[in-house]
Amino acid sequence: MSKEPADKADPVEDVSPAQEGATAQSESSVAVAERAEPKASPEEPKRRITSLEVLCGLLVVALIGQQWLASWLDVPAIQTGSTIFVAVCVQALPFLVLGVMISGAIAAFVPARVLEKMLPKKQAFAVPVAGMAGVALPTCECAAVPVARRLMQQGVPTSVALAFLLAAPAVNPIVLVATSVAFPNSPGMVAARLAGSLATAIIMGWLWARFGKAEWIIERALRRLPEQDGRSRWRMFFETSRADLVDAGGFLVIGGFTAAVLNVAIPREWINTLGEQIILGVIVMAVLAVLLALCSEADAFVAASIAGMPLLPKLVFLVVGPAIDVKLFALQAGTFGKSFAMRFAPATFIVAVACAVISGVIFLGGVG
Repeated sequence: MSKEPADKADPVEDVSPAQEGATAQSESSVAVAERAEPKASPEEPKRRITSLEVLCGLLVVALIGQQWLASWLDVPAIQTGSTIFVAVCVQALPFLVLGVMISGAIAAFVPARVLEKMLPKKQAFAVPVAGMAGVALPTCECAAVPVARRLMQQGVPTSVALAFLLAAPAVNPIVLVATSVAFPNSPGMVAARLAGSLATAIIMGWLWARFGKAEWIIERALRRLPEQDGRSRWRMFFETSRADLVDAGGFLVIGGFTAAVLNVAIPREWINTLGEQIILGVIVMAVLAVLLALCSEADAFVAASIAGMPLLPKLVFLVVGPAIDVKLFALQAGTFGKSFAMRFAPATFIVAVACAVISGVIFLGGVG
């Protein structure tokens, strides 16, 4: 009886040399086809025109039409407007640079937990503290806008940041000293300006804490910043300062241009005539402060130079100007959003006028 082997070999299919050659040729053809087929490349982003190219284009246009431009600019109104525009921008730019550097330093080197410990827990007490902090920090209104936004991004309540925004440009030592020099025969003007501006900042902070809504401010202005390690802090400082300067600088130019146009368009005789009546004088000087958009370090000398105007309307001019003007409105709209600016600016104007009048009655002895 024969026994089958325990292990059977698996059947192997015989492949002829001709079949092997055909298979190899087929695989080679597929590989060549795959290499020849173009790979789908991701869609390239559209090229954007940079500011340098725009500047070069404007320079070329200016060179081509220089004779026409020279004749067009040789107009007294254009010359006056261009002088005012340059003056507003030159006055504000150093303080704007200071403000964005402070903003960058807060973002990079001041942790949110430090700010939370420095401020009282209740907004009702934190708002006056923020207003008083403006006394120690010499910033103009342009510089205070990016600093206020950075405080919001570091977790500071919006009402507290807005109180600092309004107080810092108006109650810092540089402004108070300039006011004292501009009004040497009216020592009460310094105290009146300090009280009126500080009251405006605190009241607006309290009003925002009571009635303000977060959705009125654009999201990027409230976005919390992540904590940085030691190596990336300096990089964040420079990047934040640069971004804030570019962002705020554009709106500063818009505000300066608006102020220049309004200065040329409003006849000086109107101001002199309306200033003879105290009520109309207060209204005119309040509106004039919004339209002229002067830097808070220089507005006292402008107010003192307006002859024939009582002290109370001049005080209104000094309190309203650092709180809201066309330059500030443009900066606030670009930084916090149009919805915020359209609500905050009119309310600030009304509160500032009221606080200035009350402060003038107390410290200046009435309307003299």
